[in-house]
Amino acid sequence: MPVVSLIPELEEVVQNGPSARRAEMLRRITTLFIEGAELFNEDHVQLFDGVLGRRMFAFIIDLVVITIPLILASIFILLFGFVTLGLGWLLFWLLSPASVVWALVYYGMTFGAPASATLGMRVMGLEMRTWYGAPAYFVLGAAHAVVYWVSVSMLTPLILVVGFFNSRGRLLHDILVGTVVINNPARASLLRARQLR
Repeated sequence: MPVVSLIPELEEVVQNGPSARRAEMLRRITTLFIEGAELFNEDHVQLFDGVLGRRMFAFIIDLVVITIPLILASIFILLFGFVTLGLGWLLFWLLSPASVVWALVYYGMTFGAPASATLGMRVMGLEMRTWYGAPAYFVLGAAHAVVYWVSVSMLTPLILVVGFFNSRGRLLHDILVGTVVINNPARASLLRARQLR
C-alpha cells in the first residue's frame, strides 16, 4: 500500500527545496495546525474524527501485547528457579530492564513498519505521522514511547487531558515529539462513505 502524505510534495520541499520555499511551506503548515478546526474541510475531519477515543483502546491492546511476553518470561524464571533450587530466581533482576528494552523495540518496530502504527492502533484503524505528514520511523516511535512514559510519570496522567483542548486530539507527548495520530486511509474512506449516505 503506497504511503500518502497529508500535504503533497511537502517532504520533497522540506528536504531539497530552496530556503524561501521551505519557510513558506512551514509557515502554511504551522498556520494549519494553529488556526484550528474552522479551517478543516471534510477530508481533514475524516482524518481526525474519533481518534482520541480509539487511541485509548489501542493503548490497552498494546499494553496487553507488551505484557504477555513479560508474564511468560516471569513464569519461565519462576519455574527455572524451582529447577535450579533457587539460583534461577536471580534472573528476576533482568526482568525490569528487559521490559524497558522490549517496550522500546515494540514501539520502534511497529511505528517504523509500513503501517506506521502499533498493533493496537492497527486494530483500531489509526496510524501515526510526523507533523508534516510523513510516516513514522523506528527512532521516532521509540522516542514517542519514552516521552509518553516520562511525561505521564512526572506530570501525572492528567496531562492526557490536553487532547480535549486541541482540534486534532494531539496529546502532550505528540506535540513534544512532533507527531499526529490520524485515522488510517481505510477508516477515513469508511467515514467519508458514511457521510455521503
